[in-house]
Amino acid sequence: MILLRPLRIWWFALALLLGLWWDGQAWSYVGGVTSERQRSRQRRRARWLTQQFLGLGSAFIKLGQLLSARPDVLPADLVEQLATLQDRVPAFPFAVVQDLLEQELGERCAEIIDLESEPLGSASLAQVHRASLRSGRQVVLKVQRPGLERTFRLDLEVMQQVAAAVQRHPRWGRGRDWIGIAKECRRVLLRELDFRLEAEHAARFRQQFLDDPGIRIPAVVWELSTRRVLCLDYVPGIKITDRQALLEAGIVPAAVAEKGAASYLQQLVRFGFFHADPHPGNLAVAADGALIYYDFGMMGQLSSRLRGRLGSMVRAAAGRDAAGLVKELQQAGVIAPGVDPGPVRRLVRVMLEEALTPPFSANVLERLSGDLYDLVYGQPFRLPPELIFVMRALSTFEGVGRSLDSGFSLVAIARPYLLPLMTSSGGSGTGGGANDLFSEISRQAAEVGSRALGIPKRLDDSLARIEQGDLQVQIRAGETDRLLRRLALAQQAAGQSMLLAGLAVAAALLAVSARPALVIIPLVASLPVGLSWIKLQGRLKRDGRIDQLPGVG
Repeated sequence: MILLRPLRIWWFALALLLGLWWDGQAWSYVGGVTSERQRSRQRRRARWLTQQFLGLGSAFIKLGQLLSARPDVLPADLVEQLATLQDRVPAFPFAVVQDLLEQELGERCAEIIDLESEPLGSASLAQVHRASLRSGRQVVLKVQRPGLERTFRLDLEVMQQVAAAVQRHPRWGRGRDWIGIAKECRRVLLRELDFRLEAEHAARFRQQFLDDPGIRIPAVVWELSTRRVLCLDYVPGIKITDRQALLEAGIVPAAVAEKGAASYLQQLVRFGFFHADPHPGNLAVAADGALIYYDFGMMGQLSSRLRGRLGSMVRAAAGRDAAGLVKELQQAGVIAPGVDPGPVRRLVRVMLEEALTPPFSANVLERLSGDLYDLVYGQPFRLPPELIFVMRALSTFEGVGRSLDSGFSLVAIARPYLLPLMTSSGGSGTGGGANDLFSEISRQAAEVGSRALGIPKRLDDSLARIEQGDLQVQIRAGETDRLLRRLALAQQAAGQSMLLAGLAVAAALLAVSARPALVIIPLVASLPVGLSWIKLQGRLKRDGRIDQLPGVG
């Protein structure tokens, strides 16, 4: 089976690449290509890809979750489908669980009593069993599947080979670092196998909410946690989407939704360390109404540079200053240097209008994520995964909130929490807002004054350069360049269409002539011209993607 696995992975990779190529060909759509037919086929392709990842097992399930943070390399429908990738596989035998616990814990295994043979949950990476300790403490044990590391390393090695082959392709490798993506996936996935890192994540996340009785995170039992075993306190709760059970327990679902939203805003704004996978299976509600978080294998962290500029970003967003917000994003490293900011600025302007104009739409974050994915795919933008994880986590929790309260709006709840950032530079606290505001006004006034004092000298220098004939004017016209490029491509396509038509007429004349065998000459000549015409159509379609964004002029 191990010997056949590389062949299976290669077959899957070739089928995926061929499928994506087929989906991009206009002539492959019966009755003509339309946006609805394209979306329908992409959705089918996304479902197929998800099933293939599930069938290939642990490494590919995790790979799918990582690729869901890369909308620059996959179409939006694939990204959105992979973001929901969750696996449920049969449990491995209880005897194997016992043997692995003895191998990992040794004599410490004697502390565990009443280990339940039926797992609470089973996935391709591990399964969870409830147990009691001799001290009476109720715990859960997350036990890694046996032989997983060997399979992981084999799969990752084949992935590296596939990435190297794709990188050498003249079209698929252009503008994308597949080898770098494969190396990053390898690094992250091998870390997933070390449950000690998840234990550290859980402990850090719990520390953030120790003083908040409304948020509950299981504590780590360090003496019973190893590389392949994670022991946590057993914290039972009602599944967060079970609205009827919450009502029967006397818990107000809308209050739970608001509590979860507030906790997420704290994670992002105050701590910069957040739960990146808040799907309903990882959230529950305690009997007293406290929100419980589970599973800390996928956590996100905002860089210190991004958090340091968060206050400036919020102020720009509050003032609907699209240009200022894009500038802050560039300085924070969110937008790669050298990227034409024009398309990003237009999208940000649309997003600000959507997000900050009452009444707030219930699914605004979901639609904004879709707009972001559509903009990034096929374009030279390199948005960091941390930003994608933030958008995905927020839109996922927005869906959870709507299941609890139909009127739930994360954006509306967020405004009071973000107000302190509008008048503070760092966003680390809520005090000193007025002083910070006056400081900011004073700083801007001094900056304006300094620039005003320099205007006469700059004018004098410019006049002197004009008199000497040394003045050069540099114009940046990204939109004009794009339109000219599209016009040139359209002219090439029109010329090739005329050439194809001429070859078709020649073939028809030769077919009815005295020497019909000569028809092969125009037919063979039309093949490279036809392929070039198809490529030009694809380039025209990709260049027109940004102009098709709603609300963009």
